[in-house]
Amino acid sequence: MATDSWALAVDEQEAAAESLSTLQLKEEKAKPDANGAVPKADDNVERTEDEEKEDRAAQSLLNKLIRSNLVDTTNQVEVLQRDPNSPLYSVKSFEELHLKPQLLQGVYAMGFNRPSKIQENALPMMLAEPPQNLIAQSQSGTGKTAAFVLAMLSRVEPGNKYPQCLCLSPTYELALQTGKVIEQMGKFYPELKLAYAVRGNKLERGQKISEQIVIGTPGTVLDWCSKLKFIDPKKIKVFVLDEADVMIATQGHQDQSIRIQRMLPRDCQMLLFSATFEDSVWKFAQKVVPDPNIIKLKREEETLDTIKQYYVLCNSRDEKFRALCNIYGAITIAQAMVFCHTRKTAGWLAAELSKEGHQVALLSGEMMVEQRAAVIERFREGKEKVLVTTNVCARGIDVEQVSVVINFDLPVDKDGNPDNETYLHRIGRTGRFGKRGLAINMVDSKHSMNILNRIQEHFSKKINKLDTDDLDEIEKITN
Repeated sequence: MATDSWALAVDEQEAAAESLSTLQLKEEKAKPDANGAVPKADDNVERTEDEEKEDRAAQSLLNKLIRSNLVDTTNQVEVLQRDPNSPLYSVKSFEELHLKPQLLQGVYAMGFNRPSKIQENALPMMLAEPPQNLIAQSQSGTGKTAAFVLAMLSRVEPGNKYPQCLCLSPTYELALQTGKVIEQMGKFYPELKLAYAVRGNKLERGQKISEQIVIGTPGTVLDWCSKLKFIDPKKIKVFVLDEADVMIATQGHQDQSIRIQRMLPRDCQMLLFSATFEDSVWKFAQKVVPDPNIIKLKREEETLDTIKQYYVLCNSRDEKFRALCNIYGAITIAQAMVFCHTRKTAGWLAAELSKEGHQVALLSGEMMVEQRAAVIERFREGKEKVLVTTNVCARGIDVEQVSVVINFDLPVDKDGNPDNETYLHRIGRTGRFGKRGLAINMVDSKHSMNILNRIQEHFSKKINKLDTDDLDEIEKITN
């Protein structure tokens, strides 16, 4: 894959910087008062739809940045074929796909030895003749991007110097991540070129694009197809809509995507991917992808069976901190994640733990996505032993050495009720990879005891009070 079109215009880089600065997991910003304290009123502020959308886009980007290899998912794949009578193919090796040699070389150079679970089923469908449409559910780390990139590169006629494959991403940054995969996989295919349809990448009016693959955001792609006519949509063979759940959370993207799809030829292959499939995503997918094959993940329930849960009674924030220090003094902990309800508490706790001599990392919503990825990587490498975070920052973080999760604050929703899903996500960071885990909950009021009782009822799991008698049992779990 030639890299000359990989170089972005200066103004595009400025747009990237501006865009990256806004792509943060937002928790309402408030100016500190004279004492450096953040006003309490903003700590639990309800987030807007735009902020929720940025959360999703930022989380998706964060997952891509911190994944160094594929996730060994235990989810079962459910395949619903457009034609139930046609044979269902799956592959156990990339050789079975009869790829062009330079693409197979690119696949192996990327470190893929055999197809992931989603690739086993999706690739034969995506590469079938005549082309078939596909709607697929796929989490980060399952090899989904590599699968649709392989499909695009397989369909391209390198001798034709015009766009043949079009990929929509919800944000500039996610488009760049997909572009990197195209670059890597097309490394041994120098005739293939890639163009970015993103804001800031300005072309001369009336110019035609010669790159065979275009990746971009919906608004710019729509302009390039209709108003500016840089792309002839009637020549597009493959249309990929990535991160559909993030896409439809953005005002205007849904309508723009549908308008682009309607310009494409009837025989264009349509591929749509989404991590989740709530009703709004399904409705959107069915509008964009006619007569699809469907791949869904049968989600295995996260289980609490391998996790020992305890609570510690305290009377104040300072008492919770002393209890945390006492736990550290009593047992050997490889690595721990400590969850706080607000950024303010997380910052205070990280500073206090550092004063006590602990190696502490802090994940905060004000950090850029790349900064957060660097913090997670350091924690994963064991350079820090304690990661203090709010729950909004920690979805999808898999660190094998995490033996203890501590809820410094119990998770509650914006109305002050128990947030059971977040509790499950939080303590699910331990007890992973077939190991036993430990969760310790700090309780500092009648209200938080009530929250804990309701969490116990929801999961039908007793949470015991932590006593000195339990320390031997805990020591076995954490080592």
